[in-house]
Amino acid sequence: MAQVQGRSAVALRRPLASKKLEVIAEPDKPTIVTRRVLDAPRALVFDAWTNPEHLRRWLGHRALTWAVCEIDLRVGGGYRWVQRAPDGREYAFHGAYREIVRPEKIVSTFVFEAMPDDEALETLTLEERDGKTAVTTLTVHKTIKARDGHLASGRMEAGMTEGYERLDELLAALWAS
Repeated sequence: MAQVQGRSAVALRRPLASKKLEVIAEPDKPTIVTRRVLDAPRALVFDAWTNPEHLRRWLGHRALTWAVCEIDLRVGGGYRWVQRAPDGREYAFHGAYREIVRPEKIVSTFVFEAMPDDEALETLTLEERDGKTAVTTLTVHKTIKARDGHLASGRMEAGMTEGYERLDELLAALWAS
C-alpha cells in the first residue's frame, strides 16, 4: 500500500476510459495513445483482436474489403493485412510480434507499407473491470514527423472510430452466442 505524507493510502481505481475513442498525441513526444472501452470481457476482446476470422469483421472502414488477413500469433511471428477500397486502392500493413501476454498485452511492430521507413512499435493493453475492457494502444514512432504523418490524413481516427463501432457489434454477437 502506498504511503502519502506518512499516512496509508487506499489504492484508488481510476475509472475506465469512455466508449468514445480518445486519441492523445503530445506535441513533444513521437507517440500516439488511444483509449476506448468495450462492453465485453478481456479474453473475448483479445480473441477478436487476434483471430483473423474476427478481425476481418471489424477492423477498419465498412467500405473496405479484405484481400489479406494473416496472423502468426507468437513471439517472432507476425501479421499482414491488406484492405481494398472500392476504387481498387490497397492499404497494406505488417508487423512482427515482440511480446504476447494472453489476454492482456501485445507488443508488435507496425508498418504501413506505403511508408516502409516509418516503422513504429505498438503496445496493446487490455484492462478488464466489471465485465468491461479498456483498450489502450501506445504507438511509438521514430520521430515526431513520422507520428504526425500517421495522424495527418485524419483517416486513422475515422477508421478507428468506425472499427470500434463494428467491434462493439461483433463482441455483442459473440457474447450472445
